[in-house]
Amino acid sequence: MFSVVTKNPWPVPEPLLAPDVHPALAATARAASRAYQEARHLHTRAELRAEVADGADGTPTMRVDAIVEAAIAEAATNAGANLLSEETGFVDNGSAATLVVDPVDGSANAAAGVPLSCFAGALVLDTRPVEALTVWFDTGRAWSAKAGQPTPFRTSGRTELRGASICAMRPKRGTEDAWLRLANAVDRIRVLSTTCLETMLVAEGSVDAFADPGSDTHRLMDLIAALVTVPAAGGALLDLHGRPLTFDLDLTRRWSGVAAATEALADDLITTVLG
Repeated sequence: MFSVVTKNPWPVPEPLLAPDVHPALAATARAASRAYQEARHLHTRAELRAEVADGADGTPTMRVDAIVEAAIAEAATNAGANLLSEETGFVDNGSAATLVVDPVDGSANAAAGVPLSCFAGALVLDTRPVEALTVWFDTGRAWSAKAGQPTPFRTSGRTELRGASICAMRPKRGTEDAWLRLANAVDRIRVLSTTCLETMLVAEGSVDAFADPGSDTHRLMDLIAALVTVPAAGGALLDLHGRPLTFDLDLTRRWSGVAAATEALADDLITTVLG
């Protein structure tokens, strides 16, 4: 007889943070990892993926999202920072600093035990993103960056799409032709279902680019960490249609994000998607 494992048995490590990460970002990232660890210990996979509410962004909230975000909200309040998050929306703690956070990017992966999910956040002063942190939950690997300062990791430097290795969102209704144009142009394409983690793979040079081929899926918190980190690593973070990614409390706004090793590669990718 086979036994059925209904809980994820693997531990979630503490994030491997650089010593100069802003204390508010560090506190929320550590709170997120610990909450995810506890959630995996207490709940089955089915319980973690159950939809328990509707988020502030208009999409369903899984239990795993709710558990992790509650811990993040407490940590942000203790740190004296405002919070903008996809489930709760805006929490005003009377500060000029706001943490824009995706508590669990790749929620379906996180709930199922697929080890491809992360915390991603950026520190915004007034309306300007100044620092970002992304933590891969199952490994503890962390990417941090400050706006205008180079990172120790770099993009691949690739300038053309032909022969590239990229990540992309899965094809959605209306984007199938664009997705196929991408797939036919590159050497390798991966679908990992976690934008925040995939854009960090672009920043560190593991893949050449990431693209949403036109579905307008991304919210501010899906891209804001990459908006700081990818350019700091030598790359480019753009919207498919040229719309600027700006700080806004309106969580109904959407973008088609493109992260690439260089602006030339981003332009080539966008031209290919738009046909």
